[in-house]
Amino acid sequence: MGNVFVSIKDIDTSEVKWIDARFSLADADEGKRLYKESHISSAVHWDLNGDLSDLTKKDGRQPMPSKESLVELFRRSGLNIEDKILVYDNGGSPFATRAWWFLQYAGFENAFIVVEGFEEMKASGFPVDNEKPQPKKSSINPEWNESIYASREFVEKTVAGKTANQLVDARAANRYRGDVEPLDRVAGHIPGALNFDWEQLKNDGKFQFNESIKEKLSDLADPKQKVTVYCGSGITASPLYAMLSHYGHENIRLYVGSYSDWVSKEDAQVEKG
Repeated sequence: MGNVFVSIKDIDTSEVKWIDARFSLADADEGKRLYKESHISSAVHWDLNGDLSDLTKKDGRQPMPSKESLVELFRRSGLNIEDKILVYDNGGSPFATRAWWFLQYAGFENAFIVVEGFEEMKASGFPVDNEKPQPKKSSINPEWNESIYASREFVEKTVAGKTANQLVDARAANRYRGDVEPLDRVAGHIPGALNFDWEQLKNDGKFQFNESIKEKLSDLADPKQKVTVYCGSGITASPLYAMLSHYGHENIRLYVGSYSDWVSKEDAQVEKG
């Protein structure tokens, strides 16, 4: 795919639609509060819990919203399939990548993630205000790209060796090994998964784009290899998905339910070590 991320120095702001995806896992109201205080002019806010998850479901900690909910989100955000869309958060976070993945799933091929965070954008002179925009509602009907989505059933087939996919766990190594598990019912990882801590993609809190990162991703998987990425709740796997995509990997899926969904069944198989 390539060119998933864009730096502020390369942004052409003409005819751009903005999505503010700021959020904090430590304070679920922080993103909404920051947006209300100040945001890129005309940006709509997509909240991780309210818009990009369906917390009424039992499929893990950040379950996937229904397609109907996503269509409504796209429509009230005024999005059309051909729009150029730029998504930002605080920089080096997994929230803009989560929002971007849903845009990919819905077929928006002209959507990009801003590398830098809001404060850097503001300091660079991007216009900001605290007005809530009122986009003209669209009538979009997405064509869903199921080839980038991994259901639990797909992952079960993968574990059984039936999909030729390599599972990759984006959590920290101590959670992957099962040494600790602060959030989920059972410690360990999905059988057969490799580990690639998504924090390796950053330096000093920012996503890095250099030969070292490219080599790490190539060592993880050949660009033509089929890969399914997951994490604890589907959030921090999205930067790994986006980075692999940025560097030309074409056969990637995201298991949105991730490990929290996997271990929600009593008989779930897990590995440790």
